[in-house]
Amino acid sequence: MPAANANSSPTRQNGAPALFPRHVAVMVLALVACSFAGNHVAARLAFENGTGLLLAVLCRSGVALLILISIVTFQHHSIRLPKRLGRWQVLLGVMITVQSLCLYSAVARVPVALALLTANTFPIILALLTWGLGGARPTLKSAALMLFILSGLVLALDLPGILGGGVTVADEWWLGIAFALTAATALSVAFWVTDHKLAALNGSVRSMFTMLVVFVAMIFAGLGDVLPGGMALPQAGQGWIGLAVLVALYGSAFSVLFITVPRLDMARNASVMNVEPIATLLFGWVILDQMISPIQMVGGLIVVSGIVVLTLRKSS
Repeated sequence: MPAANANSSPTRQNGAPALFPRHVAVMVLALVACSFAGNHVAARLAFENGTGLLLAVLCRSGVALLILISIVTFQHHSIRLPKRLGRWQVLLGVMITVQSLCLYSAVARVPVALALLTANTFPIILALLTWGLGGARPTLKSAALMLFILSGLVLALDLPGILGGGVTVADEWWLGIAFALTAATALSVAFWVTDHKLAALNGSVRSMFTMLVVFVAMIFAGLGDVLPGGMALPQAGQGWIGLAVLVALYGSAFSVLFITVPRLDMARNASVMNVEPIATLLFGWVILDQMISPIQMVGGLIVVSGIVVLTLRKSS
């Protein structure tokens, strides 16, 4: 739909609300991305002060679930889920549960910016997964972009220095990177399921059921003591602040994104969300005193720019 038509009347021709002017949409998405970035930095602060991983995900998903229930109720959407979609909805919820746990596990072990950069390689995994499951094969240009992104990730993680013996990292660092890659894989599966099996389901309803699965999974995991210390309360004031801020930032970003997404022209503007790792790098430096080397910064810029180009190619 042409932007001129969208902005000249309160609604578009299909009854959807009018699109925001592009500069407003970009500002909203940048604010949302920065809020998600701040959520991860706050999570690291909470974890460093004794907060349990399961508790953090439980609180975050609980707030998101309440928001989605409110949206679904206000918009009078039917919550009846067709039987044929039930197992796919559960799978989606399980994948988002795995993604949330693994990403926070990575954030707790490696610099937050590196965890986000590694997890943000999910478009590559998604493209390969789609191809492997019978979808379109990536073009040569897309494959070249994927290699470009991976080369940036190699620099961002400083693998040449680590493998060459010039940089020493603990086993926890490797475990953190493995968690970030697992988070990326789980998110890729979640996107594939959403696009290929649940696309007909209303987005708010689908997300509500997804957050319900995450929330219930955290309750059962906590009751079953699946992760020792996973439901531990913060042991210091900074831990409580970190937990409160991560819930507030995630909840507000989630709310703004879901309420305004019909007006944001995501096909055109979604790449703005890729400022999240850059914002995470800045927040991690200011709040957590986490610094990465210049070569890692270059690698991070390569990853982000490659993902932006790859996203723009897919949306064009």
